[in-house]
Amino acid sequence: MLDDIDRRLLRQLQADPKLTTSALAARSRVTAQMAARRLEKLRAQGILRGIHGVIDWRALGYEVEVSLRITLDKTQRTAFDDFIAAARQVPEVIEIQTFLGRVDVRLSIIARDMKHYQEIYRDRVLALPHIADIEALMEVARIKTPEGLPI
Repeated sequence: MLDDIDRRLLRQLQADPKLTTSALAARSRVTAQMAARRLEKLRAQGILRGIHGVIDWRALGYEVEVSLRITLDKTQRTAFDDFIAAARQVPEVIEIQTFLGRVDVRLSIIARDMKHYQEIYRDRVLALPHIADIEALMEVARIKTPEGLPI
């Protein structure tokens, strides 16, 4: 699917997303025109979805991250949809994942401190619909983050 030129372009773009097309081309050892065409092709194929700003939420005063593993009451046909729609409305929920198995959903929640987390948990999380069970996991350390792919 990807050839060597595409891989070089994507590796360089992952390393420094602020590169201009000409700088990206030079680092990838292709012409600027070729780089522009290849990037457009990668966008059209849905491989390159855009350039994103990564915000360090800890730098903004959020010191706590909690992962909640949630099992839903699936006796309601709309349990997943209702739960996910409501969870999207909680500003401190930074990630929602769904699973097959005993755990249905995982939420990543950030908070300024434990008092703030307790407020979020009591006032927002417990108000989410169709929850049958919750298990909380407190993050101790983040060892590896998924910011780049091995291309």
